[in-house]
Amino acid sequence: MHATYDARLQEAARAMIRPADGFSYEQAFSRNVGWVTLEEQQRLREARVAIAGLGGVGGSHVTTLARLGIGALSIADFDTFDYSNFNRQAGATLASVGKAKVQIAAAMASDINPEMDIRIFPGGVSSDNIDAFLDGVSVYVDGLDFFAFEARQLVFAACRAKGIPAVTAAPLGMGAAVLVFMPQGMSFEDYFGFEGRSNAEKALRFLVGLAPARLHSAHLVVPSRIDLTEQRGPSTAMGCMLCSGVAATEALKLILGRGPVWSAPWGYQFDAFGRRMGKTWRPGGHRNPLQRLAISIGQRRLGIPTAKP
Repeated sequence: MHATYDARLQEAARAMIRPADGFSYEQAFSRNVGWVTLEEQQRLREARVAIAGLGGVGGSHVTTLARLGIGALSIADFDTFDYSNFNRQAGATLASVGKAKVQIAAAMASDINPEMDIRIFPGGVSSDNIDAFLDGVSVYVDGLDFFAFEARQLVFAACRAKGIPAVTAAPLGMGAAVLVFMPQGMSFEDYFGFEGRSNAEKALRFLVGLAPARLHSAHLVVPSRIDLTEQRGPSTAMGCMLCSGVAATEALKLILGRGPVWSAPWGYQFDAFGRRMGKTWRPGGHRNPLQRLAISIGQRRLGIPTAKP
């Protein structure tokens, strides 16, 4: 049934950790109880969360959700670790350079919870494996690279079709911007308006849509390090770790059905450097007048031509 994920790589990941002599799930995650009930902890144990992309935020999502006691993960990434990952990515060490991110992430999660059921998709997500990747999933947490537009459109559309809530948390500077897409709410496409756009314009629309409050913009001291056309930008470990905290919190609320969830067109951004929090609302998504104005200003400043869908 799950021939599109690599069980052999999963076994290789498990071989990297110590035997689980004396491991007890109840003991390992007992300190969660108080913020969750015993019954809720069991529901987390029975839940499966999918994470596509195991880079800056994705790897941190894996370890945070594992420590929350989530019982099953589906993880996807085609990349290997390199030295440029050291400033922010969980699992990026001298020992992991050149090794598959899915293998290292699975080993880290299994080392926290050796009972965890982990499905590994070492080729990333595609139309060929999206059904297997999302099979039995309670919540999808987005860890894809900022510029992975095709894969992101595919996953969010599939989540909507399958009735799976999808959470995206973007590390912006030393903070996090969060959006939740519910199956019955505004869709990813209606919010961002990617269809028919160039990659440069998708990057601009994604950035503007993620953080309409722009709380991070005042702290960028070397603007030239951002180039949407060349698909590169700076990042910090603080931003990535904040993302994993808020994304796991949203996943917990969705799995347990407890606590408010602000879904698109609502969103929020926390900027740790400026110690500010912003809640945003963009009814109409990318068609909202404020969004259209922000996109238009960004196009002029960055020299990005407008593409008619």
